[in-house]
Amino acid sequence: MGNQRRITTAFVALVAMITQLALLVSALQKELTINVEAGQQDCFYEQAKAGQTIDIEYQVIDGGHGDLDISFELAEVTGRTIFADYKKSDNIHRYPVPYDGEFKFCFNNDFSRHNSKTVFFELIIEREGEQEDTAWSDVDLLEGLTPEEFYEMKVQDMEDAIKRVRNNLTKARQLQDMLRSHEARDRNIAEENYFKVNVWSFFQILVMIAVGVLQVFMVKSLFDTDSRAYKLLTKL
Repeated sequence: MGNQRRITTAFVALVAMITQLALLVSALQKELTINVEAGQQDCFYEQAKAGQTIDIEYQVIDGGHGDLDISFELAEVTGRTIFADYKKSDNIHRYPVPYDGEFKFCFNNDFSRHNSKTVFFELIIEREGEQEDTAWSDVDLLEGLTPEEFYEMKVQDMEDAIKRVRNNLTKARQLQDMLRSHEARDRNIAEENYFKVNVWSFFQILVMIAVGVLQVFMVKSLFDTDSRAYKLLTKL
């Protein structure tokens, strides 16, 4: 009988732990890489509830052949602007949501006439302490156990362990995403510099060839008394 009770208790605790884990990952988390064409604006819409926090981080990783910049706006759908950036390469914003509503996130490239911009951004909408408020209603099923049996299950320890794992995984993923975006940005900068060096070198080669041809022509004209260049040089 005692073993059966322990098995039942373990099963209930496992169900509660799985419920906790499901709620922990229920927060909205998105990472996207978008391409904003020249003269265009791309907007995204998300719902948020009162008490939640909006965290958004963006970075321009490719500017075509132009600067690595973009204009950003976080606003309510009613039109009230919350945050606005003009021609920035990257930024981080955090906004505590005061009431339920829909919010829009816009990336604006209308100041650029020819160059499209590639933007990486990460959006997180969650509420601190949300899990503690709702996740453990099922723990009431453990009522009736003796204090020894209750503490043997160490439900709080399991909750803390899940939170630590979740936080560490979230931080690791965010770090990997940022490292990947930094690597993409550095690679695009290197490729753009490589393109500019090649174009400038090609232009210099053309100038050197033109100067060489002109020098040959001028030297040759010095020994040809009937040429127009010789007559022009003698007049000078």
